[in-house]
Order: sequence, then C-alpha cells, then structure tokens
Amino acid sequence: MAEVVKMPKMSDTMTEGVLAKWHKKVGDKVKSGDVLAEIETDKATMDFESYQDGTLLYLGVEEGNAVPVDAVIAVLGKEGEDYKAALAQAGGGSEKKEEKPAEATPIKTEDKQPAPVAAAAPKVDLSSIPATVIRMPALSDTMTEGVIEKWNFKVGDKVKSDDSLADVATDKATMEVVGYEAGTLLYIGPKEGEAAPVNGIIAIVGKEGTDITPLLQDATSAPAAAAPAEEAAPATAETPATADASPASSADDSRVKASPLARKIAKDKGINLNDVKGSAEGGRIIRKDVEGFVAPAKTAAPAAAPASTEAAASSAPAKAPIVLPTYTGEEKFTERAVTQMRKAISRRLSESLFTAPHFYVTMSIDMDQAIAARTRINDIAPVKISFNDFVVKAVAVALKQHPAINSSFLGDKIRTNEHVHIGVAVAVDEGLLVPVVKFADGKSLSHISVEVKEFAGKAKAKKLQPAEMEGSTFTISNLGMFGVDEFTAIINTPNACILAVSGIQQVPVVKNGAVVPGNVMKVTLSCDHRVVDGATGAAFLQTLKSLLEEPVRLLI
Repeated sequence: MAEVVKMPKMSDTMTEGVLAKWHKKVGDKVKSGDVLAEIETDKATMDFESYQDGTLLYLGVEEGNAVPVDAVIAVLGKEGEDYKAALAQAGGGSEKKEEKPAEATPIKTEDKQPAPVAAAAPKVDLSSIPATVIRMPALSDTMTEGVIEKWNFKVGDKVKSDDSLADVATDKATMEVVGYEAGTLLYIGPKEGEAAPVNGIIAIVGKEGTDITPLLQDATSAPAAAAPAEEAAPATAETPATADASPASSADDSRVKASPLARKIAKDKGINLNDVKGSAEGGRIIRKDVEGFVAPAKTAAPAAAPASTEAAASSAPAKAPIVLPTYTGEEKFTERAVTQMRKAISRRLSESLFTAPHFYVTMSIDMDQAIAARTRINDIAPVKISFNDFVVKAVAVALKQHPAINSSFLGDKIRTNEHVHIGVAVAVDEGLLVPVVKFADGKSLSHISVEVKEFAGKAKAKKLQPAEMEGSTFTISNLGMFGVDEFTAIINTPNACILAVSGIQQVPVVKNGAVVPGNVMKVTLSCDHRVVDGATGAAFLQTLKSLLEEPVRLLI
C-alpha cells in the first residue's frame, strides 16, 4: 500500500522546511535509510532519510520551495501502484490532480513534435478563451507581494469593469484592486489572509461556464492576452481628457469620487482630480481615467520664466563662475531571499527583545593573570586553550554559585536549572548558530576547547544536529576576536541571561597608586528583569571577574 512522506519536524522551533535538494526521482527504488532529500531548517541543512522501502511514485515539492511541517512531500509504494487514494487521504489530492496533466502534456508534445502546427495550437486556444487573468498589481514602488485582506466578490458573482474585486494590504497601505474586466468571477487564487507575489494570478474573470484550466496551466501567456485590453483602456479614456481644454484646477479634490488607487496615482503624478472626468458608474474616477489624462498645455508660465531669469542675471554683479567636476554615479543593489535560518533568528530575537524586559550590567576585568596562565597552559596542554575557553569555564563555575542567573521564565513559573549547559554563539554565513556545551562546569579547559572547536567546524559545514543546539541554560556571545570594545547582546530565550564578551584592550590602569599598562576585557550581562534583579546580575559578574583575574581557581 502506498505511504505518504511528510515534511519532518527536525528541530524544536521548526515550522517549515525548504527542500534544498532531492536525491531521488520518480521511479527510483528506495530502501529504508536511503537519503531522500536535503532539507533546510531554521538551524541547519540536514539529510532526510526514508523510513520505508518501495518505489518513489510522487514528488510534491520542487527544489527551493518551502512547505510547512507535516505537509506531504512524496509518496512511496509498489511500482505502478495507484497512489491517488493515499495522497487524497493525506490532504495532498489537489496537488496530484494539478500534476497529472502536467506529466501528460510533455509526452503528447513529444509525440507531435514533428508537426509545428500542433505545437502552436495552444497559444491560439488560450487567446480565444473568453476570460481574462487578473494579476496582483504593483501598488507601490517597493511592493513585492500583497496580502488579500478581503474579497468583495465570490466565485460566480457578476462583476463590472470598475468594481473593486478585493482589498489588498501592501507594504505601505491597504488599497483596492480593480479588475477592469466585466463578466463572471470564475476563479479566486489566494484566500483572505494569504499573500500573492506581484504579477501572480489572483483571479480570473470571463464568460460564465468557461473552462479556465488552460489559463492556469499556462500562466505565462495570460499577460499577453490581457495586454490589448490594458492598452485599449488609456485610448478610450484619452478622448474625454483631451476634449476638456479648460485650464488645470488647483481646487481641493478630496471630495471628488475616485477609487483609492486612482487617487494615489493622481497624487504621484500631480494631477488634480477636479480636472479628470470619471468613466465609471456615477462619474467615479478609476485608474484608467487618471493614466489616460492629458493636462492642457501651459505656455505662459514657461515663456515668462526665461525672461525673469535673464532680468535677474543682468542685475546681478558679475562673478567668476564656480566650476565643479562632474561626477556621475550609478545606483546599484543586490537582493537575496531570506533563508529559513534568518527567518528563525529574526522571529526569536524579536520575541525576546520585545517580550523580555532587558537590562544590562557591564564590568571591566583585568586579564593580565589570564594571559600569563594561558601561555603556561598552552606550553603543556594537548590542545591550545583560547580566552573564550577560559570565559566558558569561568561562567560555568560562577553559575553554580549564582543559580538565579541559570534560570528560565516559563510564564506562570520560574525554572532554576541545577545543571549548567552553556550555549556558545557561532557566526556562519546565513546567520547565527548556538551549539551547547553540556555540563560545562564539570569539564576541563582542554575538554571545553576541543568541544567548542568541533562545534564551530560543524556549524560552518552545516553539520550540526538539532540535539547539539538544544537545552542551553545560559549563552555566551564573544566578539573579542573582532576587536570590539563593548557591546550588548539579546537574550537567547528561554535563558534568563546572555554574556557579551569584548576584546582584550591594552589600556593604562592604576595599580598600587601608579599608572601602568594593563590588559582589560569588558563583559556585559543582559538580564531578563522578570527573573533577575540588578544586584543579582552584578554579584554574578563580581564572581566571574574574580575567577578570570585569578584563573588558578578554575583548576581546583
């Protein structure tokens, strides 16, 4: 019996995954344990293994597309088995119905490839279909997609060319979308609350009973069919605008009947709506009226301008002209899609910053003794110890003495952790990963060093496993290697605190009443005020300071 394969939940915070790469294709034999695909989660790109044996009958997601957790991505079964029932039962039936014609079409095209007339036939048929595709318009210069807030009609309703089909929320405002076509609403794409990209199909209007399947299958030909209608609209609207030879008005046009989109376009073009004649019902002005409006020519003002300029020039005293070098720049930019990892970072850090009331405590630490101890340890240690390893160990020891810092806010209760799991933030190209050194208080400096280096390598190679990034009770973010003097970090929830570690700076310090050169490192503790108070955070930093200024205590 055919079995569906669903998008797995590969981390505790994962809500959707991107199908980065398929390792199998339809018709391939699959064994349990075979890698079916690579899936990009909010934390890493991971291999997805099959738990069933069989033949791959169906692939439901194209490479590069994101789908929610538990959505159907494939079907496995016996070769030649009808899997439609299993797909429909799992909620993927509609996807299969759309894919079947797509599979059949190339086969027929190949069979008829020698006959060029047959290949050109679909274009003629599409243009002759009595229906028009309505696409998501670009309602602002920065708009990339729009969210359908409300449909004003439903499938089967009769609509007029000036009817507002839907209210669309853009990145700047909520505006009307007018179809500019009269007929029956045959199809609605995105539902209320769903987003559609600019130029994506949102509706189809045409003659009642029309088969719109070819339009949906070959969406690329729809703009060509709609173009003549759009080109004709300004031509018909131009006549009333040109016929009105009255001078442009400067009166308030706020009470003129016009659609929001027409009003926006008029404002952008500097057109007063009092001068525009509406073609919609009741004289209402719509977009095509504004786009086809031609303002009366103004000859008096331009003629007067040169005269006044010449008069001003003749009266002004002669001065040596200032010649500036001409520089012509070119505006450029690049864009990239937001990865699943960056989406998760954005969501979680926003929740942390705007939910947990942060406060910050900063302290300077004399690192002279730590520098000397590190030099001596590295002379005999099997692995090289870094200053970050010292900080991780010192933090772990200090947390055992200040358990309130090693806590989490859980809504109606506060959890105080008796174990110490320290998350160490690691920067990668796509964002930030936080592998966890578990039971860090019981591990030696060498053990911590090896573990942190291994985690850093895995993070950069995208090989970290979810279990290696879960369960932290405290987090350290170290930017010292970049020479940072001081910074603050956002708490990695559900931790109550995070420590921001800066670089070691050579500065003058006062010792025994004399100014001498010293090595100072600043650390800033970000605290969740729902769990930690200022005095508690300061006491923790005092302990951390004493441990790093006398690092021999870390070896006891």
